[in-house]
Amino acid sequence: MTAYFRPIARTDPARPAEARWLAGGWTWFSEVEEMTRGGGRRLMPVSDLPAEVLEALTVRRAPVAGLTMDRPRLMGILNVTPDSFSDGGLFERPGAALDHAGALIAGGADILDIGGESTRPGAREVPAEEETQRTAPVIAALRAEGQGVPISIDTRKAGVARAALAAGADLVNDVAALTFDPALAGVAAEAGAPLVLMHAQGAPETMQQDPRYDDVLLDIYDYLAERVAAAEAAGIARARIVVDPGIGFGKTKEHNLALLRGLSLFHALGCPVLLGASRKRFIGTIGNAPEARDRAPGSIAVALAAAAQGVQILRVHDIAETRQALCLAEALWTREERP
Repeated sequence: MTAYFRPIARTDPARPAEARWLAGGWTWFSEVEEMTRGGGRRLMPVSDLPAEVLEALTVRRAPVAGLTMDRPRLMGILNVTPDSFSDGGLFERPGAALDHAGALIAGGADILDIGGESTRPGAREVPAEEETQRTAPVIAALRAEGQGVPISIDTRKAGVARAALAAGADLVNDVAALTFDPALAGVAAEAGAPLVLMHAQGAPETMQQDPRYDDVLLDIYDYLAERVAAAEAAGIARARIVVDPGIGFGKTKEHNLALLRGLSLFHALGCPVLLGASRKRFIGTIGNAPEARDRAPGSIAVALAAAAQGVQILRVHDIAETRQALCLAEALWTREERP
């Protein structure tokens, strides 16, 4: 029976001698929850871990698009779409997109994630040519302005990614984990670009109709392990792969909560972990905020909980507010202020 190992991540500065740093980052663990399908759970000391699991959990993650993974990094969301669930239409015009990009950078964004196709529940596919016309000119304009911040292209399509990388993007963020357009792997491999592989159950048009899992945490872990292997087989080194459990993509509120409670499991894949939960519906349901724009406080709470489990990249709308919260959290975790 396959065993899964979830490190119990801690941030307390009083770290015991036997503790190990999680992914070479800011959290540590001295215990691990061993899990098996069918409900078996037990705590075990880090000293009992198989050597290969300990290596995957502790090895320092390689930089992503030039950014070290030794502290939480903020990915600012820039949707140049008319229909995204939270800010559709606000930044569709190039001038508005550039202004918002500048505001995100000023607020503390480490990465900009630029998307030209909404993947909200019920959204329809956008032709690749139209998606390219929305995204590549904005990326090129940012580079022409001298903006050096890493840029991610949020796309499922090889052609869109190729144009974005040619315009100056550094990273590919694929919500379909190479299942929508397998040729995207070749584009990323040829460019030497990091690649985010996200889990989604079904296409955006239908993914929220009736999502089901045997064990949501373990099912998604297995899926991402398989997609990482597929990316490696396509020529993308594991050091350039980021994994994302896909909060809200074919998940109920209960599924999302189970994933958030168990996030540290995904470190066992040996890749940086990205979380994109900002302003999503379950936050509004639990936090009594029907409008997406009113979900910043709940989104920040989720982001801090994820960072406390060692999640390296947080994809958020409210950059300045999340950055402020992280500065305070890091000061408490490390006994020192970090700029």
